[in-house]
Amino acid sequence: QVQLVESGGGLVQAGGSLRLSCTASASLFSINLMGWYRQAPGKQRELVATMTSGGSTTYTDSVLGRFTISRTNTKNTVFLEMKSLKPEDTAVYYCNADAITVGTSRRTTYWGQGVQVTVSS
Repeated sequence: QVQLVESGGGLVQAGGSLRLSCTASASLFSINLMGWYRQAPGKQRELVATMTSGGSTTYTDSVLGRFTISRTNTKNTVFLEMKSLKPEDTAVYYCNADAITVGTSRRTTYWGQGVQVTVSS
């Protein structure tokens, strides 16, 4: 079982910054990939950023240069530093973790409950 706990959402003015965090509580699992997705009102959920256990990162084009993902593998925690926020960034942000059961090839994806990020114009 893997449980994801998120924090850091809130209301911020355009141009401001927020820092999201997500901690995975895992037992008998190895977490290989963690990241963030978001879903804006009336839109489809999209990938924001991901990071592998080896440090490789991916970003959606719209956040390049503004958002930074980081991770602490020892604590299974992933962060998202968001700067120069725009109203278009307003969405529910979901933490994601890809886990493999120790000693097997069994792979399972877990999701956090989501945190609201609202950017005022």
